[in-house]
Amino acid sequence: MNKHFEDTRHHLKRATEAATSGVKAELEPIEQRVRELTGREKEPEPSRLEKVRSDLKEVQDRAEGEAKEAIGEARSKLKQYRESQS
Repeated sequence: MNKHFEDTRHHLKRATEAATSGVKAELEPIEQRVRELTGREKEPEPSRLEKVRSDLKEVQDRAEGEAKEAIGEARSKLKQYRESQS
């Protein structure tokens, strides 16, 4: 009896997936038309290259910030050293 329930569950899952795909396919032209009428376009997903560029930009910005901070600290220490030598 348990096998029958497993089979039924499997078939229901497949039927649900097929129905979901069918509904999406049927509604896609309607969604496209609504987006055209409202002026909203679907946001394209970033490509791998765009993701890498974004990551590199973040790393560059972080490195620049850390470098500026280190330079500021070095200048402060140098100023303190010069004042203590006078």
